[in-house]
Amino acid sequence: MYQLSINALTEAAFLAQYWQKKPLLIKQGFQGFIDPLSPEELAGLAMEDNIESRIVTNHDNHWDAHHGPFEDFSLLTEQHSTLLVQAVDHWHPQAASLLEPFRFIPNWRIDDLMISFSTPGGGVGPHLDQYDVFIIQGQGKRRWRVGMPDASLKQFAQNKSLLQVEQFTACIDAELEPGDILYIPPGCPHEGYAVENAMNYSVGFRAPDQKDLLSSLADHLIDSELGTTRYSDPDLSPRDSLGEVSRQDKGKIRTMLESILHDSDIFDQWLGQTLSEPKHEMDLAPLDPPLTADTLQDDISPQDTLVRSGGVRALYQLTTHTVILSVNGQNFTLPLEVLPAVKKLTDQSCTPVSSLLSEFACLEFKQTLTTLINDGSFYIEDWV
Repeated sequence: MYQLSINALTEAAFLAQYWQKKPLLIKQGFQGFIDPLSPEELAGLAMEDNIESRIVTNHDNHWDAHHGPFEDFSLLTEQHSTLLVQAVDHWHPQAASLLEPFRFIPNWRIDDLMISFSTPGGGVGPHLDQYDVFIIQGQGKRRWRVGMPDASLKQFAQNKSLLQVEQFTACIDAELEPGDILYIPPGCPHEGYAVENAMNYSVGFRAPDQKDLLSSLADHLIDSELGTTRYSDPDLSPRDSLGEVSRQDKGKIRTMLESILHDSDIFDQWLGQTLSEPKHEMDLAPLDPPLTADTLQDDISPQDTLVRSGGVRALYQLTTHTVILSVNGQNFTLPLEVLPAVKKLTDQSCTPVSSLLSEFACLEFKQTLTTLINDGSFYIEDWV
């Protein structure tokens, strides 16, 4: 397990002084860092159809981006090239463990683990991200420049899938060695180039914008056949101008829309679904034959450990009378008395089965846990 040290800062001090405020170079954030996978293993993942990957090259100031899957790696030249693979935590358990030290940030904010391999001079150029990221230096060395947000910086597209930013003034200019970590808040321009063959691990965070949330809410209403209340105006009276949309009309329409957001049942169900929805494909292994809730306690041992599968998003919300457990876009409404077990399943990646047994008296919890094991969201380690 990786142990994170943030320049002798506590997690609370880091959040107060740096999180979404300014970048930070964390020297030896992971002491004695060992890469969880090799460049060859990363290349193997990039050959898979259902794993998102790219090779970015920058030869003679000409940038190009090629999308996988890749049958060969002739594009990954000895210099000025980078292989990037998205959501590796969904497919590689050892790499997924790199996310655990950063779970002092709420789980729903953590997105995925992107891993890159660069040859000398390789990178993706100066650019901006609209989300927080921790970049961990693995094998090799990489030179990084990071600046503070600057609204005057112009962005431009090198090609359809490679947006870059003009040169900027750096507040961090450093060569990272294995175990060093760079924290970059949203909107900070940055660029990194490999000094030698180098592996980098990027822990990215979700930051949905208003249009993403509204679009997701609209989809939820359509799929659930909700939001069907129509505009009505039984108090309509004659007007001087028929072309005007009056202040009263606009107020009624705004109230209609706001009523959706103020409906706790609709809002909570939608929020749990959308925040737990994975953006990338999963490597889940459904049980065959499946377990049944009636025999669950006989089929697992108190000595077993329940493990959340890589990339699975699990979170919960409290309501007045229930707890809503959301896992990979699916909601489960449970009684409040099983909250301690729900916290274990969402706060921890591994949970001793013995710590859940007291909640098996609740049929709803036992049924939910059976469903999550059967669909592969959780699995039993050391199955007997």
